[in-house]
Amino acid sequence: MTQIIFITADEQEHVLEADSGSLMELAVANNIAGIDGDCGGVCSCATCHVHIAPEDKARVGEASEIEADMLELAENVTENSRLCCQIAISDKLEGIRVTVAEG
Repeated sequence: MTQIIFITADEQEHVLEADSGSLMELAVANNIAGIDGDCGGVCSCATCHVHIAPEDKARVGEASEIEADMLELAENVTENSRLCCQIAISDKLEGIRVTVAEG
């Protein structure tokens, strides 16, 4: 099981575990505030916008062109922004910290 740490707008940390799926699926299944996943994970809504901790960015990788285009429509975008529907859970993500973007 891979452990992922979500930090919500109220600064609450939620430590969740999964062995497959996307970060968005994990967040939605665990009612993480601010992660809606309205499009079901097909990268067409930006309702799963998160900020990856800078020290974890290399492990997560860069956004695809389609994801980058969708992020242009989101609020509070930073260089560490990602749509968590596009991040597959794997062992290499053990212990990453993601902050739910406000907006």
